[in-house]
Amino acid sequence: MASFKITGDRRLKGEIVPQGAKNEALQIICAVLLTKEPVTIHNIPDIRDVNQLINLLGDLGVRRTRLSESSIRFEADDINLDYLESDSFRQKAAALRGSVMLLGPMLARFRKGRIPRPGGDKIGRRRLDTHFLGFEKLGAAFSYDEEDGGFYRVDAANLRGTYMLLDEASVTGTANVLMAAVMAEGTTTIYNAACEPYLQQLCKMLNRMGAKISGIASNLLTVEGVTQLHGTEHTMLPDMIEIGSFIGLAAMTKSEITIKNCQIPQLGIIPDVFKRLGIEMEFRGDDIYIPSQEHYRIENYLDGSTLSVADAPWPGFTPDLLSIILVTATQAQGTVLVHQKMFESRLFFVDKLIEMGAQIILCDPHRATVIGHNRETQLRGIRMTSPDIRAGVALLIAAMSARGVSIIDNIEQIDRGYQHIDTRLNAIGAEIVRL
Repeated sequence: MASFKITGDRRLKGEIVPQGAKNEALQIICAVLLTKEPVTIHNIPDIRDVNQLINLLGDLGVRRTRLSESSIRFEADDINLDYLESDSFRQKAAALRGSVMLLGPMLARFRKGRIPRPGGDKIGRRRLDTHFLGFEKLGAAFSYDEEDGGFYRVDAANLRGTYMLLDEASVTGTANVLMAAVMAEGTTTIYNAACEPYLQQLCKMLNRMGAKISGIASNLLTVEGVTQLHGTEHTMLPDMIEIGSFIGLAAMTKSEITIKNCQIPQLGIIPDVFKRLGIEMEFRGDDIYIPSQEHYRIENYLDGSTLSVADAPWPGFTPDLLSIILVTATQAQGTVLVHQKMFESRLFFVDKLIEMGAQIILCDPHRATVIGHNRETQLRGIRMTSPDIRAGVALLIAAMSARGVSIIDNIEQIDRGYQHIDTRLNAIGAEIVRL
């Protein structure tokens, strides 16, 4: 198990380029199974979850040709479905939550699929009902056998379009059902669909492959089924979660940073939420410039009441950045209530911030009140463990702003979602050593 040793209280200065979007990559890469023809994908992030998924596709028989550091051509013309029955598939797919999105493409093209109960972050319940209920609406039949290694088996011999109202606006659930529906017989209408930029990107890619999807960027998608899809070329968006993390990092460490090539129109309200914490930023074309700030002040509501930041389905604020908002607020002037509605265990890392000297009241598993220090009391370095991807980076930001040396264990969680984060931050002035 690897660790980071961080020497804090260093100001960073320079330019940093965000990686390709992790949450987009997992569904886009699964979509290569929908066609026999070559699919070329650019701006692929070099992170553990994505690399594991690419390797899993290779085990299934997908040929991969690396064209550059971040571009790969995939060819899925000879898929070995027998591999789905192997212990190797069970072990690798169970260790990767994104593997569940293999089901939609497999049902569309091969009319059957098999997947173990997937893993991923331990951040509370992450149910798969939206995926499975959607597949059943399309005519798929499920069976689950605990004695067979905990596999879900799916038969989709009669995949037919239908109307469905998703029980929640799940990004992965919408993507999975959508990929199954593009080759179902007839028309599928998906209401309460997720409409995040990741999902819009998938829709646009599928349409270039020959799918017929309308309603893109809304919560009502209409899909006219086609008999086959073709190859295409696709470039992923920059990772909005990493962009938000860098904004918070700059404020906490009093750093002057330019985040390059941000695709600002795709960020939604993310910059505005950080501005409400008092963080100054300037849009320079498609770059975000954050000046060094000695102090930043949290806004109150117009009636003077305390600001509350909560997650919500797009175009609301993404839950993946609430941990960054929380840690950034610890050195702001003022108070903010952070309300994590979607996952009940995602705030449990705040005990480490409290041990570092932060003033945080954990109200319940979903809400925490942060009383900012306004730089009057600096956080202090400690030894801690990264519980999940997003909390891990929040702790890294805290450690970089703290007095003294911090150790973060279990950084494999950070590596799952952030590409060479230590190398990239060291290049602009951080002092992070991988142990």
